[in-house]
Amino acid sequence: MKKTREPGTPPGEGFIPLCVPCVEGNEWKYVKVCLDTNWVSSAGPFVNRFEKMVSEYVGTKYAVAAVNGTAAIHLSLMLLGVGPGDEVVTSDMTFVAPANAIKYTGAEPVFIDPDYDTFQMNPGRLYDFLDKKCRKGKLGLVNRDSGRIVKAILPVHILGHCCDMEAINAIAEKFSLPVVEDATEAFGSKYAGKLAGAFGKMGIFSFNGNKIITTGGGGMLVTDDRKLAEKAKYLTTQAKDDSIEFIHNEVGYNYRLSNVLSAIGCAQMEKLDDYIVRKRKIASTYNKRLGTIEGVVPMSEPEGNESTFWLYTVKIDKKKFGMDRKELMKKLAGERIDSRPLWQPMHLLKAFESSPYVGEGVSTLLKKLCISLPCSTGLKRDEQARVIRAISAHAGKKR
Repeated sequence: MKKTREPGTPPGEGFIPLCVPCVEGNEWKYVKVCLDTNWVSSAGPFVNRFEKMVSEYVGTKYAVAAVNGTAAIHLSLMLLGVGPGDEVVTSDMTFVAPANAIKYTGAEPVFIDPDYDTFQMNPGRLYDFLDKKCRKGKLGLVNRDSGRIVKAILPVHILGHCCDMEAINAIAEKFSLPVVEDATEAFGSKYAGKLAGAFGKMGIFSFNGNKIITTGGGGMLVTDDRKLAEKAKYLTTQAKDDSIEFIHNEVGYNYRLSNVLSAIGCAQMEKLDDYIVRKRKIASTYNKRLGTIEGVVPMSEPEGNESTFWLYTVKIDKKKFGMDRKELMKKLAGERIDSRPLWQPMHLLKAFESSPYVGEGVSTLLKKLCISLPCSTGLKRDEQARVIRAISAHAGKKR
């Protein structure tokens, strides 16, 4: 009888995972402080410390910790007054979280196709939608087809790279729309010398287990607007107007990050710059080695970016390489090497089949071509060499 691995156990010797946490700093020390002092819940000094570290790093005045990135996105949309009858323009090529968060408010997402080379939201498509498909109404910009009011732009920086924020912000200003940056995959990445998350009205980060730094699960909302920050903190703590007498004048949320997880985040923040150096070195090695293999097209760093390469991703040209990305994934799995395709384009998911989509199938094509490769911050040189050898060995092979 074939043995199965128990959930939560390591996959075994020789397995190279896609992207896993690196815990090698003060995590144990800081968590022990929480346990020793009994500050383990959503109150405690590490929550405030973590917020301060993130805001100072990104260069914003305020940061509000949340239980995860999705909750932080949800908060940001509520703070902008997004609700039923509204639309929020977002990326079609992304993880499902921002689309779900838009739905939480009762609003509808409008999905914009990515640029084929950068994978990020295509500013040209964004402009065409707002300029040609919308009109000015008494309450704001109105989608001519749906009749709903467009309330915000939510670009998603994917795979550790940044959207063209100069172009997107210029479009947003022209149409008087606020921008919320979903920078959940781009913490530490730069665009035009400025850190991701600092370009919009608010920026959102995630500290999920596979991100460049992790708290296991966690998120953060950053902003320069004091009132927005105060309201965000109010909503994350169940909207307490009087914590002694339990007075709540608004519907609040249990969205506050715990002190224990914040302690891990503080230790991870101390290693962030080192992790970015490692990520960029891994990407550089892949670029040099894989770029010489016919049919493998490394994801280039968009112009003006200083990327963290969160998930190192390549396109596989079936005709030139000899097999498609699905076949290559199976081959790599057989050699105990993890890999992953891109997400399903949002407009193809059943939950969003009625949502507006602006594009010509670029996201669908990228889904078909792309594969992400092992790139943990703790990836060893011999492990990366093994990945490269495996891909090289299968190049040109046909069934």
